[in-house]
Amino acid sequence: MSSTALTRAGRTARPRAAAGTDSTRLRWSRRLQHGGWFVAPFLVLYGLFVILPVVRGLYLSFTDANISGDHTGFVGLANYREALRDPLVWDSLWHSTQFTLYVVPLIVLVALLMALIAHHTTHFKWLWRLCFFAPFLLPSAVIGNLWWWLFQPTNGMVNHVLGLDTPWLTQKSTAMLAVVVATLWWTVGFSFLLYLAALQNIPQHLYEAAELDGANALQRMLYITVPNLRSITGLVVALQVLASLQVFDQAVVMYQFGPGPEESTRTFVQYTLEQGFTTYRVGYASAISFVLFVIIAAVALARMWLLKSREEATR
Repeated sequence: MSSTALTRAGRTARPRAAAGTDSTRLRWSRRLQHGGWFVAPFLVLYGLFVILPVVRGLYLSFTDANISGDHTGFVGLANYREALRDPLVWDSLWHSTQFTLYVVPLIVLVALLMALIAHHTTHFKWLWRLCFFAPFLLPSAVIGNLWWWLFQPTNGMVNHVLGLDTPWLTQKSTAMLAVVVATLWWTVGFSFLLYLAALQNIPQHLYEAAELDGANALQRMLYITVPNLRSITGLVVALQVLASLQVFDQAVVMYQFGPGPEESTRTFVQYTLEQGFTTYRVGYASAISFVLFVIIAAVALARMWLLKSREEATR
């Protein structure tokens, strides 16, 4: 090809490339023009009430700030080093972990059982769904006060029904169990709805084919229902773990804003608030809160990695 032909080809290619670039810019401009105004209010509020407080809290975690905001000095990683050596930090983290280990498996099992009942029942389905989901709509303060009364040793309904005289709220061995039971009754309705929606999406012809092949109810449950609920179970577990690590409201209300018998129900969030609003050490409380943030972020990333690995394995 001659040099004249190459020159003409280059002149032709440049306008085409420019036209492609202009087309891309025009496409993005149209997207921002039509969608940007709709998301702008959310982005402004998200920045003001989420991003800005997080950045401010991260800054305070490197200072010795108090609740009044006076005499704030930069201390570097001193707060984080103190948090790693603080035995109460580890105790409260263990209490939150203990609560999570108790409540998450119970919520998964009970929510699945409730969903199976509501899905297979033939009469008053709306009533079953209402009864199972209604407690989830109650505020945490109502839940805490309600179960505080139910667990009273003398006139509480729990001891009356079970025929016991157990001091649920005043002895260390049962204090955390009482919070677990209250939380299970309160929050299982959300997971119940997720399982119910997943059950309704399982094709009915799978059960019909299995029944024609002679599979009994247990076999249909193990080989059809459970495998089809695997993804929703992973979602329920992830959501409940993230929520349980941040347990605070119901435990604090049930124990009258205290740490429970022998400090057995003091959770990580409660200890953080004690440092910030009782001892007025805002900088140290910010550092502790970011320790919990790192733990929760690690759990969320682990969940995403497992989900991605499972999707790649099924391809």
